[in-house]
Amino acid sequence: MRIQDVAQKIFDIGIIPVIRASTALEADRLVEAIAAGGISVVEITMTVPDAIALIRDVVHKHGKNILVGAGTVTTAEQANQCLDAGVDFLVSPGLCVPVLEIAADAGKLAIPGALTPTEFMSAIEHGATLVKIFPCSSAGGPSHIKALRGPFPDGLLIPTGGVNLASAAEYLAAGAFALGVGSELANLSVLREGRVHEITHAAESFAQIVRRCRPLKSTVQLQGPQKAN
Repeated sequence: MRIQDVAQKIFDIGIIPVIRASTALEADRLVEAIAAGGISVVEITMTVPDAIALIRDVVHKHGKNILVGAGTVTTAEQANQCLDAGVDFLVSPGLCVPVLEIAADAGKLAIPGALTPTEFMSAIEHGATLVKIFPCSSAGGPSHIKALRGPFPDGLLIPTGGVNLASAAEYLAAGAFALGVGSELANLSVLREGRVHEITHAAESFAQIVRRCRPLKSTVQLQGPQKAN
């Protein structure tokens, strides 16, 4: 899938569930529960045991219907492993230039992390299009996104870290491109207690917020080197 198409789908869905499962079975159940709630994109983090095998399994089982990304990608080796596993996009907590370069060479979307204006500018300078703003809630939450959008009105920002149902609409109103959502959605405790329906319900609630905040369809306009892929 082209970078433009991946970015458009992330924007249309508006939510990137961040999954930190311990086993392939847990990841599979989380992905299915979230997809049942109308969110067909997931990010599997590299911090979980046997992450590459788990990512490969999720891509094999769900890749035709769900956009699968790898998160917490911090090295060139990890980037290559994740791309070999078949992911559609890479996400990093900070800026790792080799990850951006490897993704660009492969025609894949890479989303680096940033928090400050300087970090954001550096990410864009090195070819990023979408930028994860992390950890966002501790930096001011929606007000931080609004502040960044002042000098960077065309910035495509994905706040992550502490995003929940109570703050989602405010983040979108502040100009967020999409929202990275962790345990508020991909809740392992709830899953292990057998309350899978609560995960699906949370996904439905997040999806409804996105639809309410974005009643009209919009075409993503990417900036920078990745836009041509």
